[in-house]
Amino acid sequence: MRKVFRRLFLLLVLAILAGPVFSQSLPFKTLLKTTYDKDFPLVYPDQKDLLDEAVILDTREWEEYSVSHLKPARWVGYETFSMESVADIPREESIVVYCSIGARSQEIGKRLKAAGYQNVYNLYGGIFHWVNEENPVFTPDSIQTEQVHTYNKMWGIWLEKGKKVY
Repeated sequence: MRKVFRRLFLLLVLAILAGPVFSQSLPFKTLLKTTYDKDFPLVYPDQKDLLDEAVILDTREWEEYSVSHLKPARWVGYETFSMESVADIPREESIVVYCSIGARSQEIGKRLKAAGYQNVYNLYGGIFHWVNEENPVFTPDSIQTEQVHTYNKMWGIWLEKGKKVY
């Protein structure tokens, strides 16, 4: 896990340095390409049919989820994630996991697959890409909001739309 975060940090530093030269989309796409395993299935924000039918799991920490999340999302966390939190979901059900950009959610997705869940997808670009593509997010009271918890100021550079909360 440290190796993954070290690689992500290096890419983040490079992207910050290259920011004035390139648009954020190219560094962000590069970050995602190096973050995701090639054999782990992705779902994109425009794949509404799959997203409408799937169980959506938010793998961010509670502080992030409580600021905003995808409307049907169920919080399962990352540090505190346990298989008991998803025990009621049938193994054949489609599941979409997400976090800020998709790194943590991919790790939770791998755990779900290892536990026998057959149809697990990672939301491409996480909640940052979701909001950047002008999709709505909601508070725990189901009120639409523009606020998104960006984990910290460094990761916040990837959120181009919405209001950043740290």
